[in-house]
Amino acid sequence: MTVLIRPLAAADRPAWGPLWQGYLDFYRTELSDDVTEITWARLLDPAEDMHCLVAEDAAGEMIGIVHYLYHRVTWAIADRCYLEDLYVAETARGAGAGRALIEAVYAAADKRGADQVYWLTQDFNEAGRRLYDRVGRLTPFIKYQR
Repeated sequence: MTVLIRPLAAADRPAWGPLWQGYLDFYRTELSDDVTEITWARLLDPAEDMHCLVAEDAAGEMIGIVHYLYHRVTWAIADRCYLEDLYVAETARGAGAGRALIEAVYAAADKRGADQVYWLTQDFNEAGRRLYDRVGRLTPFIKYQR
């Protein structure tokens, strides 16, 4: 499958919404409409350091999204890139869109001078983890939160 990766545009809202909801459903998460609307606004606001790339198939249908952001760390001079959300429509999985989105984030982070791109996933995301094992390196860190 031919996959085109490009930045999010304001006109993408109707196609982004179902992919965002698919991502939330996959991770068994519910968010209020307010959080979704603020997230959408932040992704389009050039003053925010949140970014979104979309994957389109050859017909121009949006089949995937990735959200990422940059932040400072105490262990390095360069910023780090956190790949926060990655989702490919079920009908398009296995055709290279996920890999293309990750590689596009890698390219953006390299251009920005980030020293690392990292992300989290849940242990039940077996299909995603098969891809992640090919494009990244599993670390021994365990997440805690309050």
